[in-house]
Amino acid sequence: MRNYKLRRLSNQPILKTSDVKPSVEGFEVLGAFNPAACLVGDEVILLLRVAEAPKAEKGVLSIPLIEEQDGVPTLTVKHLAEPDGDYDPRVVTVHGKQYLTSLSHLRLARSKDGITFDIDDEPFLFPARMDESYGIEDARITHLDGKYWITYTAVSEHGPGVGLAVTTDFRTVDRVGMILPPPNKDVALFPRQINGKYVLLHRPMVSDIGKPSVWLAESEDGIHWGNHRFLFGGRGLTDPQYAWEGGKIGAGPEPILTDEGWLVCYHGADPGHAYSLALALLDKNDPSIVLDRSHEPLLTPELDWERVGFFPNVVFSNGWVQWPDSGKIWVYYGAADSGVGLAELVTD
Repeated sequence: MRNYKLRRLSNQPILKTSDVKPSVEGFEVLGAFNPAACLVGDEVILLLRVAEAPKAEKGVLSIPLIEEQDGVPTLTVKHLAEPDGDYDPRVVTVHGKQYLTSLSHLRLARSKDGITFDIDDEPFLFPARMDESYGIEDARITHLDGKYWITYTAVSEHGPGVGLAVTTDFRTVDRVGMILPPPNKDVALFPRQINGKYVLLHRPMVSDIGKPSVWLAESEDGIHWGNHRFLFGGRGLTDPQYAWEGGKIGAGPEPILTDEGWLVCYHGADPGHAYSLALALLDKNDPSIVLDRSHEPLLTPELDWERVGFFPNVVFSNGWVQWPDSGKIWVYYGAADSGVGLAELVTD
């Protein structure tokens, strides 16, 4: 694999939480981050993950979620006493039941230059089913068969699963539904069929047996998936050199086909939950064959806005674009669950 590096194009975030308006009256935006990305004509399209919650009240935890009312999934707010002492800012357990402290949706942003974005005021995809009752998170976009396939993490009390929606113009969107049940996430579709099959990367979540890893699956129709195979896992469990991917691992945006093979961006997290970005290279005809992987992370949280935020010490990418004229690859990454940075993938 070529000697790739990720070079920041800005020392400041190109999008901040404060740039995004809340979509619900009485709510505030807690984070705008982890965008999916693609090129549509002469525009860069981002689908931001926007996390919202009711404005804070002292001593009260106001949990936004989707609940059924008269059989209809409806946005509601559950008011609970705030736990004593320190607690996870994202997840809280009350009376033995876990809740997310915010509700995420996908918000569309458009740009001509890939740097300055106009952000829609309304959601592009908002939780609308009970399997999305805790939110829609961390989308990936793949252009395939003349359509833009949007995979996303659909979260409910049953855990995170993988939802699919399809659009041709990013103005209207068709929801396909859940394609991988909980617990699973980090799904990236390949942008073409391989040996007559649709192919995706995914990350089944494990319990005491097994560790986080990236898997491969294939499909005849892009909806029903099988032939699931382990692809690669974090090496930090057995080699301290790779501690940066010893805690968690998962695929990023859709793979890009190069003359060497399929280039895959992935994230790794260390046991202290600091996230970094790295690359893997897969065989172009048989992506179950891993040809190479990064020996060290290409991007780590170093700048203040990558280290301090709603969830600190995170650089996380689920969106990149390859400019057709120059071949340059721009990587959009979420930083500390609070903003969006931009880097370019370069080689020596």
